[in-house]
Amino acid sequence: MKQKKLTSLDVEVAVAQYFGPRQNLAVPNLSHGLLKYEADLVFMTKSGYLTEVEIKVTKADVKRDLEKNHRHDDPRIKQLYFAIPDYLDTEEVRAMIPQRAGILTVSSDRDLTYRYVKCTRNPYVDTSTRALGLSDMYQFARLGALRIWALKRDKLRAKAELLELRGRVKLLQETAHGTK
Repeated sequence: MKQKKLTSLDVEVAVAQYFGPRQNLAVPNLSHGLLKYEADLVFMTKSGYLTEVEIKVTKADVKRDLEKNHRHDDPRIKQLYFAIPDYLDTEEVRAMIPQRAGILTVSSDRDLTYRYVKCTRNPYVDTSTRALGLSDMYQFARLGALRIWALKRDKLRAKAELLELRGRVKLLQETAHGTK
């Protein structure tokens, strides 16, 4: 099958399935409401431990991550992974990813509904990390719920824009065919 260039969304959805959204809470773009920096994707186990996943879809993405002011070092993160498309899994790219980070490769040769995710390097597990307390667990869940409502709002806006565009197309078609 032909290789497809993956988007961040492709990788994000595949990784969420890999970690099991029925077993672990997942929050995309988790920011300063809980962590010291914005993380692409964070999972919380039912016992309150956090796993961070940085999503990179180009070599330039990986290079830019090296220039950030933080080092994916929030003390509440127990494990760190970098998720990359399989076509980026080269020695050059691996050398740019922090040694303590695990690497998840996402297949680019599957259809849009299923992508295979493989752990090609295990992460360092920070055993000094403590589970979140109830207050932080609530904050994590709250930030996840806020993401859902923002997505629903955006979906409604997109739906309204699509309806408006359809109306304009219909009007243009009627004008072009002389029916209006």
